[in-house]
Amino acid sequence: MEHHDHNHGHDHSHSHSIKSSKQKRALVFVLVLTFLFMIVEAVAGFYTESLALLSDAGHMLTDVFALSLAFFAIWFAEKPPTSAKTFGFYRAEILAAFFNSLLLFAISFAILFEAYKRIQTPEEVKSVEMTIVATVGLLINLVNAYILYKYGSGNLNIRGALYHVISDALGSVGAIAAGIIMITTKWYYADSLVSILVSLLIIRVAWGLFRDSSHILLEGTPKGIDLGSVQECICSQEGVISVHDLHVWTLTQGFEALSAHLVVENMDSTEEVISKIKQELSEKFKIGHITLQLEIEECDEANGPCYDNGAS
Repeated sequence: MEHHDHNHGHDHSHSHSIKSSKQKRALVFVLVLTFLFMIVEAVAGFYTESLALLSDAGHMLTDVFALSLAFFAIWFAEKPPTSAKTFGFYRAEILAAFFNSLLLFAISFAILFEAYKRIQTPEEVKSVEMTIVATVGLLINLVNAYILYKYGSGNLNIRGALYHVISDALGSVGAIAAGIIMITTKWYYADSLVSILVSLLIIRVAWGLFRDSSHILLEGTPKGIDLGSVQECICSQEGVISVHDLHVWTLTQGFEALSAHLVVENMDSTEEVISKIKQELSEKFKIGHITLQLEIEECDEANGPCYDNGAS
């Protein structure tokens, strides 16, 4: 006997959607503003020959990715499943994150290579223009952070984007500091040193994206969920003898799924057992999609105690 939790679509859509039109407009506004200034900063970086500005533009690109993922998560969550995509299009968000991480690694290493060359032979930078652009960038990041904080509370995607914006504001502060140093001392090493610092911040973000997205694509056990604890929770229910073929995976961020075969004493109270298991797994582990197959004790695979069954 199999039982599916049919409420996962509503729960996931609720947790991954922005709760009001104000929040949607705020997200789009921040995304457009960030993208436009990223272009301005990149052009200004080439004009002023400031590697710090170029690296900060690269860091701002991470904000664009984070905001875009938050936006597309809403869009994909609203698309209904099809006969060819029975789980819907949730994985598209994870695929985007994975490819974005690879692009961010490439950008970071390119900046680090250029910084290495410039440390050997420092180039003069238009420090005043660079400082002005970096200051505008800082102001835009602060405005974006305020908007995301005000309208995005309670949404995990937007909260993640907020952290990106805050870290980018720190990159702008570094660029401003480098500009002031170069204006007052003509010490052009400051530009390369700040660009290295910002590149390391981008690599840190890229590694997190790569690690988390690849883990989900490989259907690893979700972070924060201990398979042994899940097994123990199921086995604690009256009438459950053992569990096998236990799998927990993530479809997309915040949407966990579980499938398992349960060996039970009898089939008389299956609905009650399933209901209790679903409730406990949802409350304790936030697992939204649950598929359980019940088997009687005489099943060939039911050989072993509940807590020593080689759950995989």
